[in-house]
Amino acid sequence: MTESIRLRLDVSYDGADFSGWAAQPTRRTVAGVLTEALGRLVGAETPLGLTVAGRTDAGVHATGQVCHIDLPAERYAELAGSLLRRLAALMPPDARVRSVTPVPPTFDARFSATFRRYEYRVSDDPWGPEPLRRHDTLGWLRPLDLDRLNEAAAGLVGEHDFAAFCKRKEHATTIRAITRLDWRRDPDRICVATVQADAFCQAMVRSLVGAMLTVGDGRRQPDWPAKLLTLRERSSEVTVAPAHGLTLVAVGYPEETEYAARADATRRLRELPAG
Repeated sequence: MTESIRLRLDVSYDGADFSGWAAQPTRRTVAGVLTEALGRLVGAETPLGLTVAGRTDAGVHATGQVCHIDLPAERYAELAGSLLRRLAALMPPDARVRSVTPVPPTFDARFSATFRRYEYRVSDDPWGPEPLRRHDTLGWLRPLDLDRLNEAAAGLVGEHDFAAFCKRKEHATTIRAITRLDWRRDPDRICVATVQADAFCQAMVRSLVGAMLTVGDGRRQPDWPAKLLTLRERSSEVTVAPAHGLTLVAVGYPEETEYAARADATRRLRELPAG
C-alpha cells in the first residue's frame, strides 16, 4: 500500500458563481474546481478523499473554509515547496487555497471540528449596499434596530432542536448547540450577525437570520424566534435570508491529541436531555 500524508487545506472563495461546495456533474462548484486543480498536479486518477468542514450552499462565501485530502507521500515531497504557488496558478480567481499543512491521519476536517462560525452582512441604508460589496451584503429596505436584533438572538443561544429553522434530512438530527449569536453595527453602518455552533443543518443560519431580521425591523416581537424552538418541523413563517450575505469565516479544532476523540463524539446522534 502506498504511504500517504494527510493535508489540511484552508480555502477562501467568492460563492457568487458557484453552485455551492459539493461536486455536481453539470455545475460549477468549489469542490469541483479544487479537485480539478489538484488532479492536474498529482494525476486525475489519484484518489484524494476530499473532505470539507461544512458544505456551503450556492452563493455562500468563505474566508475560513477547511478541508483535508490524502496525497501519496512521495508526490507530496516533490510538491511541498511549490504546492501553494502551483495551486494559485491553476485555481480560478474566485477560489484560493491559502495554506496547506500536514496533519496527523486522525484529523478529519468535518468530524474533528469543534465549531463553525459564520457572519451575515446586512445594509439597511436606504440606498442599499455599496456596489463593491453587493456580492456579500444584503440590502434591507426597512431600518433595523440593533437592540431588538440582539434580544432575539439571545433567545436562540444554547443547545436546542432547531427543526423550525432547518431542512430536515432523513435519519439526521436537528439538535444543535449555538455558542454565540449576536449583532453589531460596523463603522460603515453594516449590520453583521455572528453565529457560531458546533455544527449547522441545511439553511439553518440563513433561516435564523431571516427570522431575526423581521424582529429587527419591528414586524415581529423579540421573543418570536425562540418560541419557534418548540416546533418539531420547519416553520412556514420563517423566510430564508438570501445566500449572498453569508460567509463562513472560521472553523475551530481541538489539540492534535484530541482529533480522534472529537470525531467519535461528533458521529454520535445527539438527543436533548429529558425533562
